This record gives sequence, C-alpha cells and structure tokens, in this order.
Amino acid sequence: MISIIDDDVCAREATEAIIRSLGYALATYESAEDFLGSQNVNDTSCLITDVHMPGLSGVELYQHLRADGFAVPTIVVTGQPDETMRREVLAAGAIAFLSKPFGKQTLLDCLRAANLHQTKRSA
Repeated sequence: MISIIDDDVCAREATEAIIRSLGYALATYESAEDFLGSQNVNDTSCLITDVHMPGLSGVELYQHLRADGFAVPTIVVTGQPDETMRREVLAAGAIAFLSKPFGKQTLLDCLRAANLHQTKRSA
C-alpha cells in the first residue's frame, strides 16, 4: 500500500488520482500524526509525504520512521523547493525529492525506483 500524506487537499487528491490511475492500493492522510495513528503504518510499502504540514513535517516524519527502524521507500514532495533540504533528504535515504506540481511519469519513475510492483491491486 502507498500512503500519501499532505495537508493540502488539492495536492493530496491530485497525487491520489495519479496513484489510482497506475493501479496501486493507497491510503491518504492530512497529517503525519494521522498516518502514525493509523493501522496502515506497517502495511505501507511506499510513503509520499509533503514537507510543510502543521505538526510533524514530512521530513520529521521520515526521520522518526527511520529512527524507529522503519525504512520504507519515501518520496518527499514540496511546493517550496529548497536545495539544502533536498540534499539532506536524499542523503538520509529518501528515493526522491519532488517539487509540486509533478507529472504522472515523474511519479511513476519514483515508484519504479521503489520497486513497488508487488503492491498493485489485483485486477
């Protein structure tokens, strides 16, 4: 399952539409805290998280998960690209740091890098 975390409803729904069109199972959350409180954390095979959110940021969420030994492939997205943050996130092990808006092919390339073929819904 792919988990999408973004407090921006429009961005979250746009990412959800792309993921659904590619045939992947998914769950969406408007905050890192909602995700952490869900029953889907351990079922998440890829995490797509926004950087700037109330409460825990996407970067803080990623660091928290890594510190707990949960090394899920993570795609970090932002509407406010920052080169220093990009370098830090990628150096910490995220598979991508994307600037919003991003296209379907860009996201598909990231999902392929995460090796997610096994998470597709059965037809």
